[in-house]
Amino acid sequence: MDILISSFLDVFSPISFLLLLGGIGIGIIFGSIPGLTATMGVALLLPVTFGLGPVAGILLLVGVYVGGISGGLVAATLLGIPGTPSSIATTFDAYPMSKNGEPVRAMGIGIVASLIGGIFSFIILITISPFIARIAVKMGPSEYVALIFLALTLIAVLSSGNMIKGITSGIIGMSLALIGFAPIDGTARYTFGQLQLTAGIDLLPLIMGLFAITQIHMEIQKGEISKEINLKVKGFAVSIKELLNNTINLLRSSSIGVALGMLPGMGSGASNLIAYAQAKQASKNPEKFGKGAPEGIYASESANNASVGGALVPMMTLGIPGDSVTAILLGGFMIHGIQPGPLLFTNNAGIVNVVFIGFFLSIIIVFILQFLGMRLFPKILTIPQHFLYPILLTMTVVGAFAMNHRIFDVWIMLIFGVVGFILIKNNYPIAPLILGFVLGPMFEIYLRRAFMAASNPIEILYSPVAVILITAAIVILIVTTVREVKDVRKKRKTTPPNINI
Repeated sequence: MDILISSFLDVFSPISFLLLLGGIGIGIIFGSIPGLTATMGVALLLPVTFGLGPVAGILLLVGVYVGGISGGLVAATLLGIPGTPSSIATTFDAYPMSKNGEPVRAMGIGIVASLIGGIFSFIILITISPFIARIAVKMGPSEYVALIFLALTLIAVLSSGNMIKGITSGIIGMSLALIGFAPIDGTARYTFGQLQLTAGIDLLPLIMGLFAITQIHMEIQKGEISKEINLKVKGFAVSIKELLNNTINLLRSSSIGVALGMLPGMGSGASNLIAYAQAKQASKNPEKFGKGAPEGIYASESANNASVGGALVPMMTLGIPGDSVTAILLGGFMIHGIQPGPLLFTNNAGIVNVVFIGFFLSIIIVFILQFLGMRLFPKILTIPQHFLYPILLTMTVVGAFAMNHRIFDVWIMLIFGVVGFILIKNNYPIAPLILGFVLGPMFEIYLRRAFMAASNPIEILYSPVAVILITAAIVILIVTTVREVKDVRKKRKTTPPNINI
């Protein structure tokens, strides 16, 4: 109790608390601006912590992390551009709802879902994190292969309505991920003799092209369309009944976020897409997804915020970062002489409490700040296109360049802006492409490791966990295919035949 009280006093000291507030504010800004991610925010502020004490420095980084992940909601909702990879799935329904004149309602749903997902992951973090981390670290290559295969089958779910084109889009994403040096053996693939392609295609310019450039192009093509925007809503524009109806969705999506956050390399970038696909799979009205369905926003935002707490679990308990941000946070801990791992809870109990308290405060403060701004942010939609889109285009170029400081990434962004426009015009969904691009490299890495560890390929099926996961994947594929066939037959019966006279 003495250590806990001392930790509270450290966190609420004027300098530490102001740094936490500042970090949250900077994180929200980085998350809101397309191309400036939470990873970039934490990386840029890491040198600032050199001159700070351990408590103040760690609070600053935690604030930027939580604020950055949550801030992606703003751009995803109002502009249809994911501020961070963790908000990709949010754009699918939040932006259509915003375009339908309900940006405040879309923001309110996202803010409430973010709060619930964050608190859920906080509870997991402070209660059973060491136990869960031990289970996660015991997963071998076979279990990872089966898990990622299960996640990849969700491409079929995201493609419902046009499964052939959706699966094609997913294959394109996986193929793009093959460009560059191969994992493990380092063979150059599909580089065509271009030095820049040896590093592969980065996720950030890809999503900036597919979402930002494509969206800007499509909106300009439509021209100025003035729509009435409803800014006068009560509270969070979320009813108690709606929340209760989405209880299972929120719990499932938050659990997916925590679980994938704990697995190295998965993180919020994959969790929001997988949670969205699962919500669509379980929904009674899957045809409404992509047109402004609240369920999709609840799923994506609760999952990506829950993944923050999930990623902190292996970092703190085992010293293994769950995603790119926690990898930088791990460096921040070590700079101040703190070694995350099994002995952290014994040797540095005060710092553990500081992280817990800082994480919880960040969730609450982000919630308050976004609530205060949820009626202010949508006024962006009232800015004329000829002012708004040049600013957005400039920000996307800066964001694409700033991550790796390569003009090549800007060209990649522009190329995929054209590719995305062509795909959408031909009714090819973008979500499966992104899911394939994110999960494809992980699947290849763990499949190679599984084959290297086994004397024959069949040994992958020796693991009971792997068998269960692969069985679940096959069931999902069968159910989705059957549903797709029924929908096609139903449409054929209800659609009158074309008669040429």
